[in-house]
Amino acid sequence: MNIETFKYDNRVVRAFAIATAFWGLIGTSVGLLAACQLFWPDLNLNTPFTTFGRIRPLHTNAVIFAFVGNGMFTGIYYSLQRLCKARMFSDALSWLNFWGWNAIIVSAAITLPLGYTTSKEYAELEWPIDIVIAVVWVAFTVNLMGTILRRREKHMYVSIWFYIATAITVAVLHIFNSLEIPAGWFKSYSMYAGVQDALVQWWYGHNAVAFFLTTPYLGLMYYFLPKAAERPVFSYRLSIIHFWALIFVYIWAGPHHLLYTALPDWAQSLGMVFSVMLVAPSWGGMLNGLLTLRGAWDKVRQDPMLKFMVVAVTAYGMATLEGPTLAVKSVNALSHYTDWTVAHVHTGALGWNGFLTFSMLYWLFPRLYNTKLWSVKLANYHFWIGLLGMMFYVVPMYVSGVTQGLMWKQFTADGFLQYGNFLETVIRLLPMYRLRAIGGSLYVIGIALMWVNLYRTAKAGQFIGDQEAQAPALAKSESTHDKHPWGHRWLEGVPVTFTVLATIAILIGGLVEIIPMYLIKSNVPTIASVKPYTPLEVLGRDIYIREGCVGCHSQMVRPFRSETERYGEYSKAGEFVYDHPFLWGSKRTGPDLHRVGLKYPDAWHYNHMDNPRSTSPGSVMPRYSWLLTQKLDTSSLTARIAALRTVGVPYPEGYEAKALDDLKAQQAKVVQNLKSGLVKADPDREIIAVIAYLQRLGTDIRGSPASTAPKVAGN
Repeated sequence: MNIETFKYDNRVVRAFAIATAFWGLIGTSVGLLAACQLFWPDLNLNTPFTTFGRIRPLHTNAVIFAFVGNGMFTGIYYSLQRLCKARMFSDALSWLNFWGWNAIIVSAAITLPLGYTTSKEYAELEWPIDIVIAVVWVAFTVNLMGTILRRREKHMYVSIWFYIATAITVAVLHIFNSLEIPAGWFKSYSMYAGVQDALVQWWYGHNAVAFFLTTPYLGLMYYFLPKAAERPVFSYRLSIIHFWALIFVYIWAGPHHLLYTALPDWAQSLGMVFSVMLVAPSWGGMLNGLLTLRGAWDKVRQDPMLKFMVVAVTAYGMATLEGPTLAVKSVNALSHYTDWTVAHVHTGALGWNGFLTFSMLYWLFPRLYNTKLWSVKLANYHFWIGLLGMMFYVVPMYVSGVTQGLMWKQFTADGFLQYGNFLETVIRLLPMYRLRAIGGSLYVIGIALMWVNLYRTAKAGQFIGDQEAQAPALAKSESTHDKHPWGHRWLEGVPVTFTVLATIAILIGGLVEIIPMYLIKSNVPTIASVKPYTPLEVLGRDIYIREGCVGCHSQMVRPFRSETERYGEYSKAGEFVYDHPFLWGSKRTGPDLHRVGLKYPDAWHYNHMDNPRSTSPGSVMPRYSWLLTQKLDTSSLTARIAALRTVGVPYPEGYEAKALDDLKAQQAKVVQNLKSGLVKADPDREIIAVIAYLQRLGTDIRGSPASTAPKVAGN
């Protein structure tokens, strides 16, 4: 037997591990700031860069892509080498992956507070960064597949299956959701509009959760849990069912984020049915993990790493039971747009992703530095403080979410809304928001304790950069031959075939849901009175996007009496055909705005943006005083109109030449309206564009004058 000597690369593993711990502290700290802003508006600091609307996407990107992303790469780069008995395919690609990924994160930390955003949830970064993401992800995928192809171990272990599915699916999701037309270096418009954009976004958004936050971490669970417990995985057959059922079913579930919206009912029903089906494979994976610990509970009580792992796997089970429950229409009618969703996603983020990452880091550092963990007691303190923090976070949010849903729907005996003023709900929730901040503080303190423990562990040991190992070479004849041809064991020995089949499995659901939305016109019926936005409204909408208003306000009136009584006529698919991107939102910290047009005078909006508490006592909305003083930048108007025409908005050819004149004429009308409200304003300020946009919302189908909308052939 030909024994080969080689070396595992621990340097890139260490780099990713340090980045994971660093971004974990940063991401959760930014989240704590955002949580405090919701009951303490002064923490927005009345500056453009620190408002909740800009901080929230910074928090989500830092936690998902910086903390969890680096954690995923840490675990994959460590486990893959040992499962394949081979060094990573290319050291250069490994370091391109590390530096490229963290450069992307730094660029997000710079651009999002500056207001450069597409507004698409979990995909806010603008087009130049999207291209870099694709390049770095391709480098990772090549490195992954190259390592698998040069492996010395015949069969691919279950963890590798999940790594392959992650690499392929995230690439597909990112590329198709990020198709956009640039209108400058830091501005673009989605190729999709309205209902179609919503479907593609949540096909991406839900499956970013599935294939970025779930499948790679399931691979890490299947590796690190048996290693720490020193026991084999409970059931090999269950792992096969878990994998194939999960990747096939998950991809269909995105439309459950759009129940009772303008999305066609057939797509909503598909999303609901497949979401409910997800319970089976998800719980199969959870049980496979927990039952691996059978007979090892004494070890769990002694080992903090296993404590973190048990809570992580349990949180995965709870979140994957709750998700399908929330996808049932009758439940979603109460939960959607409320804090219930916030509680649900943080059960997964704090419990599943956070605790599994902590578990992995506590296991890895002593092995990377050839020593013991500096303080088991401190790790146990971290566990209990973190668990308490998680409970103080999610339990108040469950209470808050159910309270919101019930208050929004409550009618009096006479048939009137019990809480007609939206602020009555907001004020009732403030104690829950304060409790959440306490939970977030405890969670951040736990991460700080982990930092101390990992640092002292590293100082006490000696880092092993290139870890020597030996294994017999894999003969080429062995890589395809198996005594059970065409069975799963055979499939584990042919990674290319395995990858092709996994790709087919994840493509089917997306194709079935998305293609009909483009081929069947009846899915998005047009409305003759709906016109493109005027030039001033285009710039106002872009400012609305820049300020992150979609993070707190929806633009989707659902067909419930409680909503039509509060907001007006329910939203129609044809109203959004010129919305690039869609702005339906996923949370109502403030009221829905789809029918806000002409509901209040222009002067009300002016004063409200300057100081929300002057018009709405008790509001937690940030001030946007700079909109009153910053000049409206019209230099990019021509490029924006041209880009919108490219994505399908029917502006007449050559309209760019007169767009600025139309913009100035509408500015003058808004200024005149403000004078009637005893407000004096210069026409070239950003607030004028924002008011024009807000006053347009929802007015087309009411027959209201879309006064200065450009004449468009065919409308």
